[in-house]
Amino acid sequence: MKIPLTLTQVLNIAAACSVVIPAHADWTVGQTVRTTSGLIVGHAAANAPGVSEYLGIPYAVPPLGRLRFQAPVRFVGNDTVNATVFDLGIPPSSAAAFGSEVYPASEDCLTVNVWTKPQTGETKKAVLVWIYGGAYVSGSSRQPAYRGQFIADQDDVVVVSMNYRVNIFGFPGNPAAPANLGLRDVRMSLEWVRDNIDQFGGDPERITIFGQSAGAGIVDFYSFAYADDPIASGFIEMSATLYGFPALAAAESNNRWFHVTALVGCGDATSDPVAVSDCMVNKTVDEILSGYDPATVPINPSPYGPVIDDDVVFSSYRDRLAAKGGYLIGNNHNEAGLFKLLEPPQNESYWTNFNDRLYTCADVVRIEQSIADGNPTWRYRYFGDFPNLALTTNPPSGAYHGAELSPLFDTVNQTLLPSTPAEVAVGKYLRDVWTSFAKNPQQGLDTFWPQYSGNRSSLARIGYDNRTMSLAPGNMYDAVCHWTYDGVSSPTPQ
Repeated sequence: MKIPLTLTQVLNIAAACSVVIPAHADWTVGQTVRTTSGLIVGHAAANAPGVSEYLGIPYAVPPLGRLRFQAPVRFVGNDTVNATVFDLGIPPSSAAAFGSEVYPASEDCLTVNVWTKPQTGETKKAVLVWIYGGAYVSGSSRQPAYRGQFIADQDDVVVVSMNYRVNIFGFPGNPAAPANLGLRDVRMSLEWVRDNIDQFGGDPERITIFGQSAGAGIVDFYSFAYADDPIASGFIEMSATLYGFPALAAAESNNRWFHVTALVGCGDATSDPVAVSDCMVNKTVDEILSGYDPATVPINPSPYGPVIDDDVVFSSYRDRLAAKGGYLIGNNHNEAGLFKLLEPPQNESYWTNFNDRLYTCADVVRIEQSIADGNPTWRYRYFGDFPNLALTTNPPSGAYHGAELSPLFDTVNQTLLPSTPAEVAVGKYLRDVWTSFAKNPQQGLDTFWPQYSGNRSSLARIGYDNRTMSLAPGNMYDAVCHWTYDGVSSPTPQ
């Protein structure tokens, strides 16, 4: 959490700004904004000077001490918060998870970030809320590829991202405490967005949540968990659904918890669960992380994630209604191009099955359920394969898991090799599509491609053959599908 400013700093800010200016009048870049979290001081975003950037705004009380392994507690404050640097993220359970840059970490991470440009465009802008992935074991909103200033600058929307708890801190499997803390964190962050985003020029009636990988899983589980009051009206699921990556059974999650508690000296499944939990509360983060056995912390399947509690994660999904709204669901053509680098060597038939079973075929089950529920639903498949994003050339990594993220956020690193014109065009198309959907989840994509229908041309192949988009039959890649999905167990052959 940010340290409140000194009285002198507050007076200097007041002198510069005169008063806290309402979000809808005479906006000054980086101006102080009044929220339920206090007076939030921002600044101009780097390389997008017209965008106001607010980083590390607390939405929940730091989950420290007795609040560790507990549901989030709403943060309410009146102090001035210096929101000009990112907060730290949650510790990863493996130091090299996804090969991402390693940041200093802290449990004090329950914050949101806002990028906005209210001085132009719509008075009340649609809001895109980003949920990062990381196999439920790692991740942080501070990653450079996820910064929302360029989407906010170019496409007249407000972009928000948040931190939520992951691995044992977010999905602990602790039978003496609530389950699914990371999912509950996301809910509380969306409540903060609903209550405060109008002060940043956003429209609380037009909120879309979008996530990739585990972030897409969170979007999907969220759409069912809070179906009666979703806050969001648009849902974008990129490279994961709950059918491809179902919820864990409570017993499985509990076993993992006690495996770690035993390793750190807090007892096991034969011990009093409350005493075990109390012991874990008193351990340092380093002590808890030192208890991980790397051999039992794989990327896929993840040992952490949403677990059935019949409160926010359920024991049945095929007969359950999700939130009403628009849905945009898709996957990348070669998701395995990343996982080949993270998992033990396998033959190509294994990886083909991996792509089909966990992504393509799981997606169509979720899409058809969404349509049956009466929700406008669009499907895409991403093919972008560009030289400055390639992971391998032999075999080619192709459109691997996560390959679309930096083109979407316009954060492709140009240091070693500049983006090709086709890559720039595909990135712009992604931003146009995602923001048009956010502005109108019911009809916003009708001008881009038709809503999904199996036999009709309704699958958007984005980046196919270096073109921005080409249409194909909705079920073009589904002939391989022969698995049964229920959302609570691994896909099984029919």
